[in-house]
Amino acid sequence: MAITVNNSNTLNLLGILNKTAQAQSTTLTRMSTGQRINAGKDDPAGLIALRALDAESTATNAAISNNQRTNAMLDVADGALKEVESLLTDIETLVAGSVGDQISDSEKAANQAQIDMAVESIDRIVRTTTFNGKHMLNGQLGIQVSEATGKAEDLRLYSRNPSSSSQDLSVSVTTASSSAALSTTNSATGAMTYTVTGSLGSATIEISDTDALADEIAKINAATSQTGVSAAAGAGNGINFSSVETGSDQFVSIDMISGGGSAGWVDTHVENGSDAVVTVNGQSAAADGNKVSFSANGVSGSFTLTATGDVDAATMTLSVSGGGATFQLGTDSSTRSTMGINSMFSHTLGRSGTGFLSEVKSGGSHQLNASGTKALAIVKEAMADVAEARGRIGGFQKYQVQTSINSLEASAKGLADAKGVINDVDYATETAEMNRQNVLMTAGMQLLGVASQQSGQVLQLL
Repeated sequence: MAITVNNSNTLNLLGILNKTAQAQSTTLTRMSTGQRINAGKDDPAGLIALRALDAESTATNAAISNNQRTNAMLDVADGALKEVESLLTDIETLVAGSVGDQISDSEKAANQAQIDMAVESIDRIVRTTTFNGKHMLNGQLGIQVSEATGKAEDLRLYSRNPSSSSQDLSVSVTTASSSAALSTTNSATGAMTYTVTGSLGSATIEISDTDALADEIAKINAATSQTGVSAAAGAGNGINFSSVETGSDQFVSIDMISGGGSAGWVDTHVENGSDAVVTVNGQSAAADGNKVSFSANGVSGSFTLTATGDVDAATMTLSVSGGGATFQLGTDSSTRSTMGINSMFSHTLGRSGTGFLSEVKSGGSHQLNASGTKALAIVKEAMADVAEARGRIGGFQKYQVQTSINSLEASAKGLADAKGVINDVDYATETAEMNRQNVLMTAGMQLLGVASQQSGQVLQLL
């Protein structure tokens, strides 16, 4: 090989050193940021995939936050309803303890005063329970529904299709419910004692030698609030017993304790009522007496059929017109769900056929000293309403919100893992690469020095 003076070796070495320096800079950037892709040129296809995963991950984290807020909102409603339940328990105790002649008028008045304060507290809780400016229990979040013929009352919807605010449901009543009823031919003479038992409890009826049939019936009806059973004159100097409410869980039982002796009396004679048979949009609905619960075409709710004779073989239409609380459970609009939280004010707790909690207050038609008061039955209906509301809120939290959170958290973890596979730096690999680049840089610098000495050696020859 000829000995010449040129800078080709130097230029080659400088080019190699520049490439090594660029690779060293890329490695340092990756190690300092912890990311494999810091510019589009690092991995164009990987960058596209990474940005798509970033968008999905952002939406998933936002959905998790939404569900956590939904949980907090419903916790507020449940906590308020729990306090309402406690107040209703106190009211039930006061009402049950005010039945009978063993309670003086002053004691009954004191109990009535406590009931009034408890009912006022319930209304205050309902009026003031809010979350982020929204009233939770005053009916603001209730789903709007109506029925034009008046054959259904106490209409309450618990959920509806979030994509359609207006919807009609066709209701068909095959058979209305019936009361439990039995009749006796009471021809017994002399004193006798027996118990009358119904869905609310039992009462002992004591008949003296001088009591007429009308007196006996009056004593039975005086205990109706305790038993849920009323009486009327029947055929053959007998008595027709019937439950005040209708349904298969209503019953009438007569147990003779002493006296009697007539063939018309049958000890432990029990008769049950029957539930209504109803379909909603062609699907069978559950009925408890005339109270109907249904779930059809994305709508769930309940209503009470009116007087039995008016609804046999009746048809009607429930018209849904929006309302409710809509929550987005996932990352897009298809995951929305709308639930209704109905009014919990005292004038809405109860049923039309029985009465409402506000009527148990002083001056109400079912206050403690009112004739034929149904205070105990009303309080039990109110407690059932609150328990149902808590159960539905809790069910939505457990089976909708919490399951969504669990699913979204699993998705978020999977997305984070996928992003890590694409973009996370392998520090072991990059460290090894940095050591290799340092060796190459050191060797290149030393060889550049050798190339520079070559020209000096030619001058020595001259």
